[in-house]
Amino acid sequence: MTKAIVVRKIGGPEVLVLEDVALDPPAAGEVQIRQAAIGLNFIDLYFRTGLYKAEPPFIPGKEGAGTVTAVGAGVTDFAIGDRVAYASADGAYAAERNVATRHLVKVPDEIPLETAAAMMLKGMTAQYLLHQTYKVGPETTLLFHAAAGGVGLIAGQWAKTLGATVIGTAGGQAKVELALAHGYDHVIDYSKDDFVEKVKEITGGTGVDVVYDSVGKDTFPTSLDCLKRRGLFVSFGNASGAVEAFNLGLLAQKGSLYATRPTLFQYIATREELEACANSLFDIVRSNKVRININQTYPLAEAGRAQTDLETRKTSGTTLLLP
Repeated sequence: MTKAIVVRKIGGPEVLVLEDVALDPPAAGEVQIRQAAIGLNFIDLYFRTGLYKAEPPFIPGKEGAGTVTAVGAGVTDFAIGDRVAYASADGAYAAERNVATRHLVKVPDEIPLETAAAMMLKGMTAQYLLHQTYKVGPETTLLFHAAAGGVGLIAGQWAKTLGATVIGTAGGQAKVELALAHGYDHVIDYSKDDFVEKVKEITGGTGVDVVYDSVGKDTFPTSLDCLKRRGLFVSFGNASGAVEAFNLGLLAQKGSLYATRPTLFQYIATREELEACANSLFDIVRSNKVRININQTYPLAEAGRAQTDLETRKTSGTTLLLP
């Protein structure tokens, strides 16, 4: 047996209930891990509320890190005692769990397991956004919404190492200052300023090359007005709700714009892609050019409170659940 959060019906944070659940030995191609920490992400809320479909009962969560305690048949690339992490294996909200090895990477000795749990999903998201969805470089001017969030703080630092001009949005002075301390050249307080006007002011009326938007409904279609001609709108989350359907002609009207809706899981679908993305993240963290901020921790039993704080924007940086 192990302790896990089980969702038995779609609903609010009250449906996140800690239970004793059976834990079978790992099947072929799986390992069993004792988790050191579990990452909290908006995608966890999307499944809990039914925005993304999952059939109850289920254990939520995508991201965690821990130590291998048992291996299933046919597993040769992982052994008992290995320190491992993952970002795409459903069922993370548990003290111990079985994971298919296709989701796992080994964590370098220099990186604590708690840090690994805090950075895998968010850090690899920043990696694909900045290196693959749009190749950011010294000539790039970008806008990143939710700059003081988990992905935002990583992306700001990383984009700065690539030489970009980095503009962010955040709500409130404390979060503005936090983002400014993590790579952003300019941070717009959306709670008191019109971010479209401020972007135009910062860029001399030109606009940015790319907007990274994980907010969704509240920042669309105004995000499009921040782009320069033939710019790219990257929608990678729905923190305020999903972007509503729109006429594709809107992209033409606003400057022959491009738009994409990527997900991390399509960028790490193969073993080679997963290892390349993870190793890129490990390298930038080990170089100390990107710091991982664990700004909140909650006991696993308080997952509901943690999700509420994330949803109501009371958190900044990364949040961990501790078994």
